[in-house]
Amino acid sequence: MGNNALLLVNPYAGKGQIRSKLMDVVDLFTKAGWEVTVYPTQNTKDGLRYVEENAHRFDRIVCAGGDGTLNETVNGLLNAGATCPIGYIPAGSTNDFAATLGLPTSPVLAAQHIVNGQPKPCDIGRFNGRYFVYTAAFGAFSDVAYSTPQKTKNALGHLAYILQGIERLSSIKSYHVAFEHDGRTIEDDFIFGMVSNSESVGGFKGLAGMPVFIDDGEFEVILIKMPQSIAELQAIVVSLLRHDTSVPQIYAFRANKLFFRSEIPVSWTLDGEYGGTVTEAEIEIIPHAVCLLRAEAAEVKEKLKLGK
Repeated sequence: MGNNALLLVNPYAGKGQIRSKLMDVVDLFTKAGWEVTVYPTQNTKDGLRYVEENAHRFDRIVCAGGDGTLNETVNGLLNAGATCPIGYIPAGSTNDFAATLGLPTSPVLAAQHIVNGQPKPCDIGRFNGRYFVYTAAFGAFSDVAYSTPQKTKNALGHLAYILQGIERLSSIKSYHVAFEHDGRTIEDDFIFGMVSNSESVGGFKGLAGMPVFIDDGEFEVILIKMPQSIAELQAIVVSLLRHDTSVPQIYAFRANKLFFRSEIPVSWTLDGEYGGTVTEAEIEIIPHAVCLLRAEAAEVKEKLKLGK
């Protein structure tokens, strides 16, 4: 591997804390013998554009920002047909995928993991031709999980905050949709659907209720049916808090490809960002689509966390 490295930085990710550590990170990479080009993103999608136009110039690409910055980096890399490994310095407010990888929240420690790391394969999702790193979701929890302050999540714990404001069933919107996978069709009224490849989504861990491995060629899928009573709603929330998906209102399974259909347009989020409003979608996983630079310590931490 050559020494030409791109450091793509979202200077406004999270609270902008990466800016105070930027020179330390660059110095660490330089001491490792890397020739570093720093590019601060100027606006939304600017990182995607820059990586797509310049990926072939670099031997490795490191992005510093939130999961949205990682999403843009991956989309740019794959759109360009480039294969150089990616390093991720989590500097956002939630950093779901970094939690799955077991990466340090300190920018300098994360940079050390990258310098000491080896390229490890990672599956990537594709939603109607657009790539996503760890989740595609619709419905009740998909947008609120990203708009709720972390302090509120921490105080109430996991999904308990969802009970706030849901005083009657009429406040929950359901979607009559169908999912096809592996020769099977699931059609019902759902309040939430998620296709993921992450242990943490929206700051909540264990939503899928099953172990997650980012290189096994499969998504974890969870679909939640419209509750018919307050008791059913409470049973759903309690089950999610316990990471138990065995209740009748919840479908949970693994798949590598799904087809989504709805008579009315449904809005999706991809990696926490708006992913479009569609009536049909092809959602597929691309095994080992990218390589992530990860140190052994992060890998060990991930295995311990997932019980592998």
